[in-house]
Amino acid sequence: MKGVDKVSEFKGMGYLKRKLATVRPRVLMRYRQYASKYHDSPVGLTIPPQIRDRYRAVLGWNAKGVDALADRLVFREFANDDFGVNQIFKQNNPDVFFDSAVLSALIGSCCFVYVSADSDSANPVRLQVIEASNATGVIDPITGLLTEGYAVLQRDTDTEAPLLEAYFTSTETWYYPKGGSPYSIANPAGMPLLVPVIHRPDAVRPFGRSRITRSGMYYQRYAKRTLERADVTAEFYSYPQKYILGMDPDAEPMDAWRATVSSLLRIDKDDDGDRPTVGQFTTASMAPFTEQLKTAAAGFAGEMGLTLDDLGFASDNPSSVEAIKASHENLRLAGRKAQRSLGSGLLNCAYTAVCLQDQFHYARSRFVDTEVKWEPLFEADANTLTLIGDGVIKLNQAIPGFVTGETIRDLTGIHGAENTKPQITTQSEVVSDD
Repeated sequence: MKGVDKVSEFKGMGYLKRKLATVRPRVLMRYRQYASKYHDSPVGLTIPPQIRDRYRAVLGWNAKGVDALADRLVFREFANDDFGVNQIFKQNNPDVFFDSAVLSALIGSCCFVYVSADSDSANPVRLQVIEASNATGVIDPITGLLTEGYAVLQRDTDTEAPLLEAYFTSTETWYYPKGGSPYSIANPAGMPLLVPVIHRPDAVRPFGRSRITRSGMYYQRYAKRTLERADVTAEFYSYPQKYILGMDPDAEPMDAWRATVSSLLRIDKDDDGDRPTVGQFTTASMAPFTEQLKTAAAGFAGEMGLTLDDLGFASDNPSSVEAIKASHENLRLAGRKAQRSLGSGLLNCAYTAVCLQDQFHYARSRFVDTEVKWEPLFEADANTLTLIGDGVIKLNQAIPGFVTGETIRDLTGIHGAENTKPQITTQSEVVSDD
């Protein structure tokens, strides 16, 4: 490509386009899984394909597994904000931006934030979430930032052909409109203006792992097949097949629909006084399908850190808040891990936005004190507040001022009065009151 492929230290836009073409089908497949629009290949020996198509099952377990975690990842703010990062995000519709970034990262294993400047607007820095099916790059394993990136900023709604492409480097951004001449814009930030937000990265998968796992897709496919078989069997369960033995071949044929829905059938004796034997085939039981569905639900729930209650199999006794937390321990651990990995990407996004806003490449070490704050994964109820309150009193009695209002907010999510000071009660005061 013009102006960029000649630079030896970069892999080039052509390489990144080929890389995106290899991962895009897998990302789109998971988006279809999330939207319950993915068509599973027909598997089975007993049900003909034309019959199976009539009873195609639709199940939203993968969407439930993603939303159960995404709805609990609520971004609060950037603490120790020395560079005015919170103000930048407030100007970019944070209620939609953070939810969109978290959901896209959980589905596609990562998402990308396109950072751009707009000097003619009251908002000098614009942030746009781009899903993993439209962007990629070469990642720096130390900082988590890209050394170069590529994104499709606009596609044709009918053909999905790229209408506007962009290639990002640390010094400039090249734009390639369809049918137009390429042009570049200088980048004063000092790093590519395409920032990855990654879910559960590791040394093998630097761009993370999707919340929609292969085993989760298997259990949903297994449950869909069970529902389809149950649907077909229900037709025979509703209208059992009947048979007649010893019918005279010369007798008038009986209408099949009348024989199925009629509550009374009249069959006369023949000339010899014999009469045919009427019977009914034993109907198949629906119980095995229910057990199969519960087996699939149990496997899927174990994979996603959910319970059978979350998938619609209600338990006999309602659970308390503490019991719900205990049963969702795996979900809580997954949420804490997601907060750490996604928080690192959001912090990189804030760092890039500040550098672009001030048109100065700050040292990455200047942002080490800035922290990403999340709301608690589980909301505190009255019983939890009581337990936390008792614990805070005892800790502050042992170590005065150890637990502050900010700590309590991190535990409960309740934003109390500003500038509050903990009231310390000494042991002598407690004894005198008694």
